[in-house]
Amino acid sequence: MPRSKNAVASRARRKKILRQTKGNYLGRKNMLTVAKGTLDKGLGYAYRDRRRKKGEFRSLWIRRINAGVRQYDMSYSEFIGKLSKKGIALNRKTLADLAMNHPDAFRAIVEKVKQ
Repeated sequence: MPRSKNAVASRARRKKILRQTKGNYLGRKNMLTVAKGTLDKGLGYAYRDRRRKKGEFRSLWIRRINAGVRQYDMSYSEFIGKLSKKGIALNRKTLADLAMNHPDAFRAIVEKVKQ
């Protein structure tokens, strides 16, 4: 009995890998063994950076809040400490948005915290 190679499934697996590496440079997009390594590495970076992105945004928000608070002679840590003592439950994303786009509202929050 002849050996069954299942060419349909094999080709589909190869095509799937090559489709995912579309846009890469030279052999990384069309040589299967090179493309496999590229794909594995790329998917690993994507997984890592989806998590890293959260920390990067948090640090961006902290920098924006700090810049906004410094105008009112406070430090970021002092502001956050007083904010939690006053029981004002605004997250850093919201505070950063207020500091950037709505300075009057942000000033009102800072004044409330300073009292």
